Amino acid sequence: MSKKQFKAESKRLLDLMIHSIYTNQEIFLRELISNASDAMDKLCYLSLTNDKVSVNRDELAIKIIVDKELNTLTISDNGIGMDSQALEDNLGVIGKSGSLTFKNDMTETEVTPNDIDIIGQFGVGFYSAFMVSESVTVISRAYGSDTAYKWVSSGEDGYTIVECEKSSFGTDIIMKLKPDTDDENYSRFLNEFTLRGLVKKYSDYIRYPIKMDVEKTRAIESNDSANDNDNAPKYETYTENETLNDMIPIWHKPKSEVTDEQYNQFYKEKFFDYEDPISRINISTEGVISYEALLFIPSRTPHNYFTKEYEKGLQLYSSGVLIMDKCSDLVPEHFRFVRGVVDSQDLSLNISREMLQQNRQLQVIGSSIEKKINRELTKMLENDREKYQEFFKHFGVQLKYGIVNEYGAHKDNLKDLILFYSSTEQKPVTLAEYISRMKEDQKVIYYACGETITKIDRLPQTELFKDKGYEVLYLTDEVDDFVMNILREINGKELKSVNSSDVIDKEDSETAQVKTKENKDLFDFMKESLSGKVKEVRISEKLKSHPVYLSSDGSISLEMEKYFAQMKSEDHMKADRILELNAQHPIFTMLKNAYENDKERAKKISEMLYQQSLLIAGFPIEDPTAYTDLLCELLGG
Repeated sequence: MSKKQFKAESKRLLDLMIHSIYTNQEIFLRELISNASDAMDKLCYLSLTNDKVSVNRDELAIKIIVDKELNTLTISDNGIGMDSQALEDNLGVIGKSGSLTFKNDMTETEVTPNDIDIIGQFGVGFYSAFMVSESVTVISRAYGSDTAYKWVSSGEDGYTIVECEKSSFGTDIIMKLKPDTDDENYSRFLNEFTLRGLVKKYSDYIRYPIKMDVEKTRAIESNDSANDNDNAPKYETYTENETLNDMIPIWHKPKSEVTDEQYNQFYKEKFFDYEDPISRINISTEGVISYEALLFIPSRTPHNYFTKEYEKGLQLYSSGVLIMDKCSDLVPEHFRFVRGVVDSQDLSLNISREMLQQNRQLQVIGSSIEKKINRELTKMLENDREKYQEFFKHFGVQLKYGIVNEYGAHKDNLKDLILFYSSTEQKPVTLAEYISRMKEDQKVIYYACGETITKIDRLPQTELFKDKGYEVLYLTDEVDDFVMNILREINGKELKSVNSSDVIDKEDSETAQVKTKENKDLFDFMKESLSGKVKEVRISEKLKSHPVYLSSDGSISLEMEKYFAQMKSEDHMKADRILELNAQHPIFTMLKNAYENDKERAKKISEMLYQQSLLIAGFPIEDPTAYTDLLCELLGG
């Protein structure tokens, strides 16, 4: 018996297969189970094209056999099997795929069964076994042959093929696992819990049963009369051959055959949630790239949703085999909360089957999925407002960030899905609903930003808008001001902050401008007294009963300044601050008198008004003690 060398380029190629192509060791089980599935599919296909071949599909199965004493793990199938030439061709030549050859031959015939799907195509998956094995033995007997053959290899040093005995057709792959080291725990692949988990993770939807002897316990009745007083239950351990995989994915089943409870249970088990999803999306699409998908919108944000640890993405399957656990390209950032699975047989996989070769395929599927999610959310908004508001409470901020991201590239798709609190309706409303209630002569959608609804409602600058009967949108998320700046206008209606220099009454504006000019010397004095803290001081046309408020001029708003300040950058962007005063308020009369008679007191009143405007706008004041002392001094005369 002479040892043969691999017919691939060199030992270095096999070393590359074992150490570089696959990113983690556990993939070997997925590859070997997929190969076993291919072998049985080939046999089924043969039975359809050859009258002499008879196969009972109910008897086809993949077996996982553990022998802890021998430190071996065996993957066994009763598929088509291999003769010595097939072993030589398929296992002696790295990179030659018998499955791909078979698949190509199958497409040239008139028989194209829907329930046969050859998974392998590169001829390298088998060699992943060497990642965990010090030697691999393959015993195979081809269907219709009485002779079996044994292929043995320890890896790079080549292989041997000899005749052997095997009672039935099919293939056994026997892996002698490597001994454990300080860094690697190979024996975990003999653990029942580990094997069961890997099958569920990667091969749960292989079309044939994957069976393994599992250890179980059961209660037994005690016949020991001496222990009649002992009421403790007795148990015994026994072994049962159990099917580990589900075989038929839930998303392949007709919706009429699956209950909502079954869908919800699948979601909770698959994505480790304890609550039912708020919505489900079933997709079956045929076209340039055909795919099926089962998507879920969670009922609330996961505990780590706003952390770096949270990974977006959908589970990607190809022919029932898990390819990627979190395929981020399948779902856009603004829908990153969506969980689910996507399954397609049209994917061009790379050699390790751990990613795609063509990003265009992902782009096509991802674009389709984005439209489906948008449609589902729109339907929820229109038909079940209460449910949508519950959804928006948890994920609305994500949609808003989606509008801002990529310079507003997705704003047209998302603008109709966002909600803002209405001052008149006293509930969240859409922008379209706001527009439907606008006054005939109103050309602007008004909004105000703040920490809470209550604080915004009490802002000095909203008072006059409410008195004139204008609806104002109250914005409480830190991203809201950016959203409005990206949207700019909706259906020809401009979005304007109540802090904007644009006013609701031209006459009021002209009056304010006249009074500002009349008090120019005073305002120049105040600006100088505040040492550059404000760009301008002026009379406000918006104030009614309050003495002062702080507005901004230019593209950076006060809310944006707060946001940038949270980044704790030394050179964060700041708004150009405008101190606006109410000419009708008694404090303004006091200020004017002080300016005419006591400039030092006028400086103090100016400082007090500025500090008050900061507090109203939600900014901290630098020295609260000095501010309270200043108040006491002014109140004391």
